[in-house]
Amino acid sequence: MTITLTYRGDTTVPVEVEGLTPEWVAGKTLAEVERFEVFHGNRNIPLAELFSVFGDSSGGASDLQLEFCGDLSGVHWIGARMTTGTVRVQGDAGWHLGSQMRGGEIIVDGNAGDWLGAEMHKGFIRVKGNAGNLTGAAYRGSQKGMTGGMILVDGDAGNEIGHSMRRGLIAIGGSAGAMLGYNMIAGTIAVFGSCGVRPGAGMRRGTLALLGQKTPQLLPTFRYSTTYRAPGMALMLKILRDRGFRFDEGLLKTEYSLYHGDLVGTGLGEILIPGRECSLVS
Repeated sequence: MTITLTYRGDTTVPVEVEGLTPEWVAGKTLAEVERFEVFHGNRNIPLAELFSVFGDSSGGASDLQLEFCGDLSGVHWIGARMTTGTVRVQGDAGWHLGSQMRGGEIIVDGNAGDWLGAEMHKGFIRVKGNAGNLTGAAYRGSQKGMTGGMILVDGDAGNEIGHSMRRGLIAIGGSAGAMLGYNMIAGTIAVFGSCGVRPGAGMRRGTLALLGQKTPQLLPTFRYSTTYRAPGMALMLKILRDRGFRFDEGLLKTEYSLYHGDLVGTGLGEILIPGRECSLVS
């Protein structure tokens, strides 16, 4: 039985629901779920003060499914540290969605805020709208961002996507902001729209696929290597297609120009651009 949480709060004060995960709810009664303590600003209050809770009154989310409904753009840490099950958000979600998650999946039918999937280890996140800054990134002071899993954003995303990313896959269907893949250690980021300034700055390893129609400018610390069919790209695109992620099918057959950098570091990172050479930022 799915537990449905309908947000009815009318407040500009942030609400934090960290710890309210499918595994915690499993086996709980509705009364126990309603007593779960959330942060409203600097106060602890019962979940029931802000959410209407529906589901099986005796068995909780035995199928490990949670559904959030309403405008949750001010509700943060949804699905944070979850290890299994499914969380669905029918509307917009706040910051830190899926932060440090270790398994399961999160589906958002609207937009998501900053720090989406920050430092996630495993699992799957799909946002059907836009995402904020620092998707899949490391928190300030941390050495590693995302270390595994997959994040798909159908729309646009903000700055510093994949900051210090270690493993995993991030795909942005629209445009991305500045400093894409900043300090990237490994992993793959694909952007199907335009890209902001300084993609790959400080990257050590990993792959950035810049697939938009507009040719981006690269930093002068990247060097052209070759143009080839890139079988790894075809494999990644097929994985995305199997997940229902839409893109120009012609990308499966095109050749890609390969650039290595950032040469201020190891120079082992890769930037792939469909079949054309780029100008370099002076």
